[in-house]
Amino acid sequence: MIKRIVYPLIAAALVTITPFLSTFEKGQDIVRGLIDFSILALLLVFMLVRDRLFALRKAAIALVLMGLFLVAVTDLQNIMTIKGWAAGWRITIPLLTCSVAVAMLKPVKSFTPCGISFFLFAMLILHFFLNGVYPSQPLLEFPLAQRLAFTATNENWARNNPTEEFKARNHASDSVSVTRYYVDTTRNNVVVLVESWGIPMDSALFAKELSIFGNSLKEYGIHFRMYSRTRTAEREDLLDSTWRDSTRRRDSLFMPRRFAGLGYQTTFLFGGDSTLHRRHKYIANVGFQQAFWGDSANDSLVALKVDSLLSDSGKHYIAWTTRDTQFPISDDPAETERLYFERLFGTLQIVSSLAKKHPDVRFVVQGDHEPILSPLEFQHKFYRRWVPFVVLN
Repeated sequence: MIKRIVYPLIAAALVTITPFLSTFEKGQDIVRGLIDFSILALLLVFMLVRDRLFALRKAAIALVLMGLFLVAVTDLQNIMTIKGWAAGWRITIPLLTCSVAVAMLKPVKSFTPCGISFFLFAMLILHFFLNGVYPSQPLLEFPLAQRLAFTATNENWARNNPTEEFKARNHASDSVSVTRYYVDTTRNNVVVLVESWGIPMDSALFAKELSIFGNSLKEYGIHFRMYSRTRTAEREDLLDSTWRDSTRRRDSLFMPRRFAGLGYQTTFLFGGDSTLHRRHKYIANVGFQQAFWGDSANDSLVALKVDSLLSDSGKHYIAWTTRDTQFPISDDPAETERLYFERLFGTLQIVSSLAKKHPDVRFVVQGDHEPILSPLEFQHKFYRRWVPFVVLN
């Protein structure tokens, strides 16, 4: 019985994880399901059809295997769409992984139709339970649903494809990690990640946001996020450099560790629970010497702590993730829009005031993602996956 459960899970995970690992970069989170639900279901159906004797058995096996390959290809396409890459040689991965998965199941006896239904139902229940415990790492992946979501989103062409004129006017960067280009090793630095700060399609509104920084604004621009996750954005923004060692394995250095080596006190601040996105696990790993967490502290209170740190005579590298614009805010699009911009302008004004009070400190401020957990009517007012950045002082 154990083999009948474990082998299909391992086979499905092989098909699911391999194409993702082929694009994996160190410092990147595994931001997708470990087991493809559709692949698991098709493998279970394949075993059932394989072990049953009926007139159209061979034709049924062929159809299931074709479906298995097409779903695997769809999953690969989803990964390539998010990355913005061409599939290239990776198109061979689904064929290889599906073949190995089918071969793995050769000595395994199939479940009955009722057993398959119970197995899949149990996996869904486990998936939803684990999402409540560790939401940043789902158990199951749903490639067909994701492909439909991409298709629906792509209908809004302007939102997904800013014009070249818009990119040029707003100094678009082709790097997902812009902070390393603007931090200054000769003075204190504050790196601010503004929760849900996206780029509104209303250019006048975006200009109004930038105007808050006044004369402190030295540089500004926009760049594209591959994943709309705060945790991933934090890691991207703190990345200093990457290389390959003598064994060709990819390695990386994060800015807090580099600045600590230069004699800076490195500090991370967040006005929420340290366990959210499991920050307590990885903040120290990227080189921060100390971290301050708030019990639902708003951005004004955290800014006071930043001000206090900058007021002493030491050398500081500070990273702060804001939370006043954290979603969900409201189910009503109009109410969401009013509250979101009220809070966003408040947070940007707080950062601007800090920069003006400490003109000798370099501030690098950017968004983590557009308002993804808001009502669709409001979401569609922002460019998808594009975020702004500003450099102050």
